[in-house]
Amino acid sequence: MKNKFKQSILALIVIGVIMIIVVPLSTTLLDILLIVSITFSLIILLTTLYVKEPLQFSIFPMLLLITTLFRLALNISSTRIILSEGGIAGKVITAFGNIVVQGNIVVGLVIYLIIMIIQFIVITKGAERVSEVAARFTLDSMPGKQMAIDADLNAGLINEKEAKERRKKIEYQADFYGSMDGATKFVKGDAIAGIIITLINLVGGIVIGLTSEGMDFSQVLEVYSLATVGDGLVSQIPSLMISTATGIVATRSSSDQDLNEQFSHQLFSDYKVLFITGGALLLLSIVPGFPGFFLVTIGGLLLALGYAIYKKTKVVPENEHEKEEIQARTEREPVKTNIMELLNVDPIKIELGYSLIPFIDESQGGDLLERMITIRNQFAGNMGIVIPVVRFRDNLSLKSNEYSIMIRNNVIEKGVVLADYMLAMSSSSVEEDDLEGIDTKDPAYGMSAKWITKDMQDKAQMLGYTVISPSSVIATHISKVIKKHAYEIIGRQDIQKLVDNLKERQSVLVEEVIGKTVSIGQLHKVVIGLLKEGIPVKSLDVIVETLGDYAKTTKDINVLIEYVRQALKREITQIYAPNGRIDVITVNHDIEDMVTKSIRSTESGGYLALEPDKIKHIIKAANESINKAVTANIDAVILTSPIVRIYFTEIIHQIDENIDVLSYNEIENKVKIQIIGSISLQ
Repeated sequence: MKNKFKQSILALIVIGVIMIIVVPLSTTLLDILLIVSITFSLIILLTTLYVKEPLQFSIFPMLLLITTLFRLALNISSTRIILSEGGIAGKVITAFGNIVVQGNIVVGLVIYLIIMIIQFIVITKGAERVSEVAARFTLDSMPGKQMAIDADLNAGLINEKEAKERRKKIEYQADFYGSMDGATKFVKGDAIAGIIITLINLVGGIVIGLTSEGMDFSQVLEVYSLATVGDGLVSQIPSLMISTATGIVATRSSSDQDLNEQFSHQLFSDYKVLFITGGALLLLSIVPGFPGFFLVTIGGLLLALGYAIYKKTKVVPENEHEKEEIQARTEREPVKTNIMELLNVDPIKIELGYSLIPFIDESQGGDLLERMITIRNQFAGNMGIVIPVVRFRDNLSLKSNEYSIMIRNNVIEKGVVLADYMLAMSSSSVEEDDLEGIDTKDPAYGMSAKWITKDMQDKAQMLGYTVISPSSVIATHISKVIKKHAYEIIGRQDIQKLVDNLKERQSVLVEEVIGKTVSIGQLHKVVIGLLKEGIPVKSLDVIVETLGDYAKTTKDINVLIEYVRQALKREITQIYAPNGRIDVITVNHDIEDMVTKSIRSTESGGYLALEPDKIKHIIKAANESINKAVTANIDAVILTSPIVRIYFTEIIHQIDENIDVLSYNEIENKVKIQIIGSISLQ
């Protein structure tokens, strides 16, 4: 009940403000609401002084609208009372009028007019302009800030959570300053409305007093001008506080200190400034006609304050011995290092020679970090996994144009690129002698290529070469290595993040299976088993659901992987038979029977116990069939029965890890299977 009331407070306030506009108020209730208006405005002003950054007071633009509406509603009510009650408008308005007017109507009106000018021309106009500029610059800087976050993320300076928080903060800043830009228009409109309402009160009161109440002009002017000035002040003082708060928020910069701390620290931190100012006041006291006592007093206080700050900032050792002792102690103290940071191992790390450093420096036109963002997005979309942040660092032990790709601190592959050149890759139809350049091999795939100067790029493209930049060469190489070794990069923590993401969409499935039937460790093993053979895990819900069905009957990870692969037959078919046709090399029944009889089962899973001679004969037969397909320029896969697929894969990968082995149950029935060969021992 209490929470529901809290949620309804703002709605009740808005409805109440609207009711004030329509329903006449008594003078007592009007006095109470005017005091509330002043109090609330003072709270808002003081809050702006103590926040450390504008976003800590993010509801400020909305409060501007509500407080403006509240003050205008009170203006309407006070005008109604002043004109209908013969200038009697309650104690608050009368008190403000007496304080300012003090028996002289002209002085009171002049002071009120000065307050209006200060608020409208100086504070309100300035706050409006500052808010407008802040909003424009905030919106203009958003793309740069987003790119900086992405660069820090790819450089490993921040993690995904920190990047998400910083992006959210940028969005909040854009929304806040955009709202502030619009909210300042309410403040400006409030100031204009105050001037118009004041004129209405004065003119309307004079007309009513002369025509309806039988007063003479001097009496009318005294009564209604007092009420008008009082009503204007009691409205404009809260408005002035809100306008000042608006200016403070609009000009406020983010800091670890509130405005009061910044004021005392920045304005009174330099003793030289205080000495000079105090001395200037003392000199000014000599000039005839100036109040010497006050100038000497204030100047002396500034000199005393400056001397106190001077003593505080100039702490000097008492003697040389103490100074040497402090210096020696400082030299003996070791540099504090968090030794635990030395134990951290990056999943992926790229080390660059010094000539390649500009590729990761955006200020020098480097785009490698931006390319890494694209690669990570592509892997998320194509393979269904989020690649951990790729960390870049320089390594002086590498050659200047050399780079190395490391997985868990182990060098997987290296490459060499020429920073000031372009890589021209030839096709079979291109005569390589037609283009001058430095002969080389593409670091990623080993294709013939040439390093050419940038001015030869157009010529190379006209000759049929594919020309790519050095940073693109590195990015392609990294992408290839990541795809090949994705199963080594993904850890259980990454799997947990995927499960958490799935839970947001299919909470029932995750709660029923994960942690009860299947552990994160088992799911991790299944996922890396799929990735090892290049199978995407985008359909994580299908994987989890399949494991939930079969993990109750078997704990053999290899068997579970086969069940999952069969459930993913549509994805596998799309990879290997996108056109509805697939070329295959089958396995003779004798070999399959031999493999099946050699499978041994244990509590932890099955393994193949086949004699080395038989494995050797199978490899020889498979190699012959594969070579025939390669000679015929046919990209074929090996097709086996489901029970032997995983074990036959282990045998075939001794020949080439790039050879794919599928089972009959992993291909959709609509696919046309073209048998181009068979692996047989005969």
